[in-house]
Amino acid sequence: MKNMNSMMKKAQNLQKKMMKTQAELATKTIEASSGGGMVKVIANGAQKIESIVMEKEVVDPEDIEMLQDLVLAAVNDALNKSQEMVTSEMGKLTGGLNLPGL
Repeated sequence: MKNMNSMMKKAQNLQKKMMKTQAELATKTIEASSGGGMVKVIANGAQKIESIVMEKEVVDPEDIEMLQDLVLAAVNDALNKSQEMVTSEMGKLTGGLNLPGL
């Protein structure tokens, strides 16, 4: 029984640390770009896009598809980098354990 209480306490401590880390990650940002920096996207550790910035030269009314592709590429890259940041930080807490939902 004593061992079970110890395990529960460790699990509760890990949960507290994970919640704190998630809150901290929500304030951290990463930047991704496409088109040689013509489209820039900033995402946070909560997997939310905070901003999209486009150089005016990339906006061509005759080629909307290119702009859409550049925005899509930059957004996907930003979300991937954000997920990598989260996985890395959470991995430090879990010791590399692959826990569901992280």
